[in-house]
Amino acid sequence: MRKRAAALCGAAVVMAGTLTAVPAEASAPGTTTTTTQTGNLTWKSCATKNYPTLQCASLKVPLDHRRPHGEKITLALSRVPHTARAYQGPLLVNPGGPGGSGLTLAGFVARSLPAKVAARYDVIGFDPRGVGASKPALDCEPGHFDPVRPDSLPTTPAIEKANLARARSFAAACGKKYAHVLPYIDTTSAVRDMDAIRQALGAKKINYFGYSYGTYLGAVYAKFFPERVRRLVLDSVVDPTDVWYEANLNQDVAFNDRHRAFLAWVAEYDTTYGLGTDPEKVEATWYAMRAALAKKPAGGTVGASELEDTFIPGGYYNGYWPILAEAFAAYVHDKDPEPLVEAYEDFGAVDASGHNGYSVYASVQCRDAGWPRDWRRWREDNWAVYEKAPFMTWNNAWYNAPCAFWPTDSLRPVNVANGKLPPVLLFQATGDAATPYEGGVTVHRLLARSRLVVEEGGGNHGITLSGNACLDKHLAAYLTDGTVPRGYGEADAVCRALPDPKPAAAGAASAKTASAPSKGSALHGLLGFRH
Repeated sequence: MRKRAAALCGAAVVMAGTLTAVPAEASAPGTTTTTTQTGNLTWKSCATKNYPTLQCASLKVPLDHRRPHGEKITLALSRVPHTARAYQGPLLVNPGGPGGSGLTLAGFVARSLPAKVAARYDVIGFDPRGVGASKPALDCEPGHFDPVRPDSLPTTPAIEKANLARARSFAAACGKKYAHVLPYIDTTSAVRDMDAIRQALGAKKINYFGYSYGTYLGAVYAKFFPERVRRLVLDSVVDPTDVWYEANLNQDVAFNDRHRAFLAWVAEYDTTYGLGTDPEKVEATWYAMRAALAKKPAGGTVGASELEDTFIPGGYYNGYWPILAEAFAAYVHDKDPEPLVEAYEDFGAVDASGHNGYSVYASVQCRDAGWPRDWRRWREDNWAVYEKAPFMTWNNAWYNAPCAFWPTDSLRPVNVANGKLPPVLLFQATGDAATPYEGGVTVHRLLARSRLVVEEGGGNHGITLSGNACLDKHLAAYLTDGTVPRGYGEADAVCRALPDPKPAAAGAASAKTASAPSKGSALHGLLGFRH
């Protein structure tokens, strides 16, 4: 969970709603009044410059769904209302995480879909329990990611001890601040919240569109409530058979491959970056930079761990490569720390929403499934993976290490195998690092009547509504009338990946000075990192 480029729904203006009115299906198209009511919700404008029709509401749900009349928590919701008479119901959207805010994503999805498609849906965003504008919003230990952290690579007992102390401290802080909440911050509770949203909207069924962890959230919802699913879109699919300890080890290998793809791209543009034409030598130069920063952090801020934090987002989205390459080259050639510090601030630094997101991330992952409680297992497994995939392995281990000391018991992962659903549409890039390709294939097999659309040669995470017209054509057809590709076998349809970016124009090599964001950069600013 990293710094996000988009603000929450306006100034997080979320209004409580408890009045019962006409069902959502009967709401008037094109409503523009300041306050509207659907189902059990009251909506008020929380418009932004980019999303002028965005509305917000809130919904109280049980902390423990087994005790519906017990303590309540509040979920923050957003909506872009439908304008067409051919209304197809609510389309819930989720950006992943766990811990990602979905309020602004509703506006992005409504704006990015073809207008005739978006007009048929109420696009509904929500902050899952514990996230963002929902209450309570978790923030276990606000300074957890303050620089400069210990080197992620535990080459000495002292370094390992320092990192373990951070992990224990975070887990203990969560347990102390949120003892009565943590047992209910998990995926199964979140999907019951989604069904409460459905009921509050007055809808018999929902449509759902989720990215990354949001694919697991959607698949679990479909397992619990198959009769309430109308359409289901899963983009960049979590493998539900290895949540979550094994999933993170598998990520490490995939991210290493993606980082090497970035370094090969840098070598391809040697005339711009001057770091050599041999990818292996460029890789050696990157690790030499890491070693230097471990001794002397750039600008007193970017040490070895922060360098990894800065470059990990390049594994999610290649649109960041030119900015990262410029910072890399400036440090190597001129020992200029400023571009590296700026890149860290843009991509690696964790702000208040990031601390909240990480708190929920840890709470869900640590609660959802069993994690080894013996640190010797972590040490052995991560050193073994590090030998073949050094880029992110230990950084990722420490990111998840609080789960070794988590103060709640763990649940069992949900078997999402499902033969009761209407056709489901899956999207997966072959080189996705955060949710490796095998996850899409596995879910394709587990969800009967699903169809898998593959982006051949793609390496980004979150691929629809990101500029690939072929993928978006399949998405639009499905949301229009349920049309799915008719292919057979592992992939039902294949789209070619977009080309990798070109180096940034002179003077536009930072996220702050670049021109207007592309669809891809806008989406990835909302999805964030560390899914």
